[in-house]
Amino acid sequence: METPVGTAVHWKAIGLIETLGVVNLMEAADAMVKASAVELIGYENIYDGYVSVMVQGETEACRAAVNAGVKAVKALGQEPYSSVVIAGPHPELHKIIARYSIDGLDD
Repeated sequence: METPVGTAVHWKAIGLIETLGVVNLMEAADAMVKASAVELIGYENIYDGYVSVMVQGETEACRAAVNAGVKAVKALGQEPYSSVVIAGPHPELHKIIARYSIDGLDD
């Protein structure tokens, strides 16, 4: 996304959870979007069964979503590999997010 010089852009926060297995991923993603006003924006099959899910929204909504997703994975008897909330992602991160976006997938 190009922004004219001097124009401020409000980038939404992003929240991510990385875990092992699609079942854990689906449980985390379901809990995340049910917990707060976030939008599911992407996922990635990383390696050796590790997968990640990304949401975006306001910072506190992303925090609540990530916490709910982590709790959901733990309820399955698993541990998330990692999780993070990036409150003010740099615009360059959207190049990475676009690569893993769910845009274009059939509903």
